[in-house]
Amino acid sequence: MTRSIAILAAGLLLASAGTAAAENETFASAMKAAIDRMHHAMLTVPTGDPDRDFARMMIPHHQGAIEMAKVELQYGRNERLRRLAQAIIVEQQQEIAVMRLELERAGDAPARRPPTGESK
Repeated sequence: MTRSIAILAAGLLLASAGTAAAENETFASAMKAAIDRMHHAMLTVPTGDPDRDFARMMIPHHQGAIEMAKVELQYGRNERLRRLAQAIIVEQQQEIAVMRLELERAGDAPARRPPTGESK
């Protein structure tokens, strides 16, 4: 009977390790996708106006942070980091709004990217 319990326990450990490995791979691919989108969107043609260029590059940078924070909320288990991810989402959205407003005031409204998961 003891051997059966040991075999069962070993099987459960292997199954949970496989699940954890698959989840970690999914997490890694979701993070990589968010980072790749962010880096691509940050590649803007300089206008020669430092303020405008800063905002045009920082908006996708902040959007990338939001997307990465959402991945943390989906896969993360550490409550402190999950709360931080929630705060990042709120703060970065507010900062994006300020930068978009300043760009609009300067006559340069960047293309608004749809939230992740929505079509263009």
